[in-house]
Amino acid sequence: MKFVLSPAKSLDFETELPTSQYTESIFLKEAEVINSALRTKTPKDLQTLMSISANLAELNWQRNQNWSLPFDETNARPAGFTFNGDVYAGLDASTLDQDKITYLQENVRILSGQYGLLKPLDLIQAYRLEMGTKLAVNGSTNLYEFWKSKIADSLQKEMSKDEHLINLASTEYFKAIDTKVLDRKVISPVFKDYKNGNLKIISFYVKKARGLMVRYAIDIKAQHPDELLSFDYDGYAFSEEHSAPSTPTFIR
Repeated sequence: MKFVLSPAKSLDFETELPTSQYTESIFLKEAEVINSALRTKTPKDLQTLMSISANLAELNWQRNQNWSLPFDETNARPAGFTFNGDVYAGLDASTLDQDKITYLQENVRILSGQYGLLKPLDLIQAYRLEMGTKLAVNGSTNLYEFWKSKIADSLQKEMSKDEHLINLASTEYFKAIDTKVLDRKVISPVFKDYKNGNLKIISFYVKKARGLMVRYAIDIKAQHPDELLSFDYDGYAFSEEHSAPSTPTFIR
């Protein structure tokens, strides 16, 4: 199995790492091309392009100017331990031991507007670039055009023919995978909560649940999607009644 996750806007470059290992993204050259496009943008340009505040635009303008290769442990940090949103609170990667970090590295991939596709130990420098940003790069009118076939080709090459892709990414990010190119079975777990007597998809809870499911898979060293049906972290339980084969649904 391969799990795909969205990145997070918040970044953590301070928390002590549980490992000294790191790897290099396969798309660093492409990331450099994207950075070249970003570096031409003024803070005002970034504010308009990304619909962010003036302060955030200034911060990310500075990040774009500082971004440079090569990456090493002095100027970059492993992606899986740097993203710091709700998904990653569920994953809680900083508490993994070495054996579980190995599983994480082998089975989890993170989609990124800047870096395309990341392994958890791949080094990144600070950035903010959502996949849906309409940034023209190298002949592509937006990031979806730039990344779509590249990401799918990469996943196709590293996955065996009978391997499943577990989609735990947001709609915005999963759209960056050309599923016509990726000839693998995709399973997209659904998480719902009861609210006022009705089952609903609540974004905040869904994000954390996606990370929790990856953590569950790591903890039990899951090798097949059927093993995920026993997922019970944070009170979730599989509901056959509400599920379809490609969309197993977990409720609480």
